[in-house]
Formats: sequence, C-alpha cells, structure tokens
Amino acid sequence: MRTKFIFIFLFFLITNGMAYTQTVSVHGQLHVDGIYLKDKNNNTVVLHGMSFGWHNWWPRFYNNGVVKWLHEDWKCSVVRAAMGVEPANGYIDKPEWSTEKIKAVVDAAIQEGIYVIIDWHCHNIRLNEAKKFFTEMAKDYGKYPNVIYEIFNEPDYETWKQVKNYSIEIIKTIRAIDSDNIILVGNPHWDQDINLVADDPIIGFKNIMYTMHFYAATHKQELRDRCDYALKKGIPIFISESAGMEASGDGAIDYDEWNRWIEWAEKNKISWLTWSVADKDETCSVLLPSAKSDGEWKEKDLKESGIKTRELIRKYAAIDK
Repeated sequence: MRTKFIFIFLFFLITNGMAYTQTVSVHGQLHVDGIYLKDKNNNTVVLHGMSFGWHNWWPRFYNNGVVKWLHEDWKCSVVRAAMGVEPANGYIDKPEWSTEKIKAVVDAAIQEGIYVIIDWHCHNIRLNEAKKFFTEMAKDYGKYPNVIYEIFNEPDYETWKQVKNYSIEIIKTIRAIDSDNIILVGNPHWDQDINLVADDPIIGFKNIMYTMHFYAATHKQELRDRCDYALKKGIPIFISESAGMEASGDGAIDYDEWNRWIEWAEKNKISWLTWSVADKDETCSVLLPSAKSDGEWKEKDLKESGIKTRELIRKYAAIDK
C-alpha cells in the first residue's frame, strides 16, 4: 500500500509539473483565427508572462537561469526579450552584443519549452536596421514554434499610416523566411490607438496580431472601450506589455483598475505580459537590487509590483492547467 501511495504521489508531481513545463509541446505552432490566438489543435490559447527590461540597461538578467525561474516558479508560459534599439549600448551602438543578449533569452525559452517574444524595443522607425535584425532572427529561429516577433514596441508620434507601411515591410521580410510564426504589430501613441487599426487594418498576411499596452493607474475604461471596438471589428489583440501603476512606470499601484484589466483580458481570451524584469528604482521594475542575476528570487527580493505580478501569473496558470 505504501509503495502504491508513493507511486501515485510521484505521478501527480510529474503530471502536475508537465502542465507548466510542456507549454509548447502541448500547444505547438500557434496561429490566429479571427480575434483569437489558437494552438495546433485549434484550441484558444491565452499566454501569461513577463517582459524583461531593456537589455542595454539590465543585461544581467538576460540568461538561462532567469528564464528557467520565470517558467518554473512564476509559471510563465511566455517571456519577452526587450532589445533596446536606440539608447546607449543598444542595437544601434552594439548590434552583435545586443543580438547575443536576445539570443540568450530565446535559446533559454526554447530549452524550457515556453514561448518567447523577440521585441524590437524602439519608439521610432528604423526600417533598415529592423530588416537586418529580423532577417537574422527569422533565419535562426523561424523553424521553432516558440517564437513570436514584435516588430515595433511602442510607436510614439508616428501616424498609423507610417506605422502600417513600416510594418508591412518588416512582415514581408520575416515572411520571406518564416511563413507562420506570430507577428505582433504596434500602433501610435504607445500602442493606445488600436481603434485606428480597426478602421484600417493590414491585409494580405496571416498570423498577425496588434499590440495594446496598458498601465492601469493611467489607462482605464476609455482604452478598454477602444479595444472592445477593435475586437468587434475583428482585430486580434495581444497585450505584450502592461502593469498596475502610472504610464511613467512609477507612482502608486491601482489594484482595482489592474484587476479590472486582467479580468477583461481573461474574459476576452487575450494574452498578457507584465513589465518588467529589472531592478530600476521605479514601481514597475519587479525586482530589488538584492535579486540574484540568475533567478531563485525570494519574496524579499521582489517589489510590491513583483509580488502582485507573480501572484497573478501563477493564479491564471493554475486556471489554464
């Protein structure tokens, strides 16, 4: 009887763990069907995870240990490698080093069996540089179902026409190499103008979604109304960056509004990631300077936003299981 009990207990541990460790094995190649993200079996998928901070400022977290910890302890099914493009030590300054940092996260995510967003973390159009970067990424990783491309993090003052034309060029670049992995497209005013996308979407390509970013203490029902408008017009939305404080990344956390956003996203089966894996002295960076560079963080290493974010991701990972 005791042997049987041990066997059952071990079986439970193994199968329970597989719900978290086999994300890509279970869901496989993702695709877009209407407004929904779906898996190889045509089941709707909602991904939950963390965005790394700008690689040029917090490179110490861009490693296998952190990805593994976010997967196993935080229960992330997706991570986002945010490659800073224009600031000092970004891609423009150090393209080879920057690419190495992004690849470290992508390789780790593939090893962990979770999804990973390759994020061109830029606020301006850098067409030639983006083409070069995404050509390399598609050649190296297009064969892996884990990969999602985010081709323009947060356009700021560009028009939707400018962003749309840029996006079409980058989509063509990727699709010449990778025919099916998901591509995320940004929109003006820091991914707030999803309503403009709804009135003039990109056509002629499959498996593209549009990003929306929210910071709950600033962005409230008005932005959800824009999103509802877009959804009604058939626009698939992916929240690749979000958090509970002000849009500056600082200030107090609005827990009520943050919960409203998460509940709205879950109701509409929209994937979401939280910003960010960093130890900057601001509310949205989830770590304190005491946090180890390779994961294994204790609660004392987490800021208030980190404690809440971990709680949310683990909660919805358990529901999805």
